[in-house]
Parts: sequence; structure tokens; C-alpha cells
Amino acid sequence: VQLQASGGGLVQAGDSLRLSCVASGRTHGSAVVGWFRQAPGKEREFVAAVAWNGESTSYADSVKGRCTISRDNAENRVFPQLNSLVPEDTGVYYCAARYGRVLPYTRYYSYWGQGTQVTVSS
Repeated sequence: VQLQASGGGLVQAGDSLRLSCVASGRTHGSAVVGWFRQAPGKEREFVAAVAWNGESTSYADSVKGRCTISRDNAENRVFPQLNSLVPEDTGVYYCAARYGRVLPYTRYYSYWGQGTQVTVSS
């Protein structure tokens, strides 16, 4: 699976942002696409994930209620929408893929795209 992330940028606190990840290759029913982020000096952390068949989603506590992740199978695209952004949401956001269950751990994702920078100013 090849992944291409986009949609990052500089935004104000309170704004919304919609990221996008285009997947190509083996995007069949058991695929899962996850989003992770990494702030400077911190470990990469889970944000959200969705099963390609749409049967399951998962969100980190830090974004629960502010994030909705959806997918467009026709375009092989996954969109996390982040609302009410805060400076703590700043980081490089990565999309990743695995096959099987929706899991919130980086070590279970085998395929990674390049990151897209999100900066939230206060």
C-alpha cells in the first residue's frame, strides 16, 4: 500500500482542518488506515483510524469529540476532520495502513506515508 497525506497548514486555535490520505495498492476490505501525529521532541502518537470497510473507527482520547474520520472508497481516500483545534494539536501528521483490526498502536502499522505539518497558533 502506498499512502499520500496532505491538508496540513497553519491555522488558528479554534479552527477546523481536514486532512486527506490517498491510498493506492492493496486497499481491500481488511485494510485499516490510521492517522498518527508527532510533535517536536515527542513520540509519535495515535490520532484516529478507520477500517476500509467502514465497520470500525477508533479515536484517541485527546481528539475524541473533535475528530471525525471518514473514507471515500471510490477515491481511495481517508479524511480526518479535526475541529476546535488547540496548540497541542501541532505536529507532523502521518497516515499509515495495516491489515486486520483497527488498532491504536504505531508498531502494528506496516505502511506509512510522508507526513503533513499542522501548526496551530494560539
